[in-house]
Amino acid sequence: MAKRRLGGGLICGLLLAGSVLAAPPTAVIIGTPPQPDWTQLTPAQKSALAPLSKDWDSMESVRKKKWLGIAERYPKMKADEQNRMQERMREWARLTPEQRAKVRDSYKDFNQLPAEQKQTVKEKWKAYLSLPAAERQRLREAGKSVQLLTPPQPEPQVDESLAPAIVGESPASPGAVPQ
Repeated sequence: MAKRRLGGGLICGLLLAGSVLAAPPTAVIIGTPPQPDWTQLTPAQKSALAPLSKDWDSMESVRKKKWLGIAERYPKMKADEQNRMQERMREWARLTPEQRAKVRDSYKDFNQLPAEQKQTVKEKWKAYLSLPAAERQRLREAGKSVQLLTPPQPEPQVDESLAPAIVGESPASPGAVPQ
């Protein structure tokens, strides 16, 4: 009986040790399933996504899925919204892959800004759009449009107890010229 318990305990111990030493289960990553090629889209989808037709088959599935979501909402949009959406698609299609990546990064950065900085950027964007087309073109060529739209950096906080040392004054003699 003792041998049986010892044998059973040994087997249980080996099983437990084996489970501890076994490799942890690998994480399963569920990606976006393959999306349809251009030829497989419905006529309504093709109409809504027409500016993207040339690039469609080379797009990643996750991108296609996002555009298909837009195409689904497209019929419910007002005519001016549809026109604006198509123009934005044309602009997007004209961008190089590098430019698209930069736009995506900028969008992510914008979404991580605090609300007050987002509002500042939106106000600057409105002001930029209100400029005459020639002025906007001049700013783009000079690279200034990016500077105009860059969110303001927060002012550095200065410890008041260190302020005299920073401006070159001695706390003992205000207005003294540093040596």
